[in-house]
Amino acid sequence: MSSNQQIPPWLQEQIAKLQQTQQNLQMTVSQKQQLEFENIETEKSLEELKKVSDDDAVFKFAGTILVKSNKQTLLEDLEEKKELIKTRTTVLAKQEDKLKTSLKEQESKIQEMIKNPSAMGAKQPSEGESSQ
Repeated sequence: MSSNQQIPPWLQEQIAKLQQTQQNLQMTVSQKQQLEFENIETEKSLEELKKVSDDDAVFKFAGTILVKSNKQTLLEDLEEKKELIKTRTTVLAKQEDKLKTSLKEQESKIQEMIKNPSAMGAKQPSEGESSQ
């Protein structure tokens, strides 16, 4: 398209949807990476805690302070945290896959619209009609 032609509204809409999906994917990947980091830290904490004898004093963070606790309670807390991270990571991985699939479909649709704008323009719903 030349610089003096405008992008048709239906193509602008598809590009905006694509950009939104890209942002959602980026956010999902970022959240998943953060959870993976948390999981590594939790694993390290569990390993170290298992090395400590039952008689040794152990502490946990409560906000910005350390609070004395017992080994068994901390082990249970960390195992629970590990399971929660696993569940959340699984959900985010599924969401990531769906977003990637959606991106590919949207990219294909946009490419088709660009190649054959007259056919795509004719297929666009009129006002008040559903696009599904």
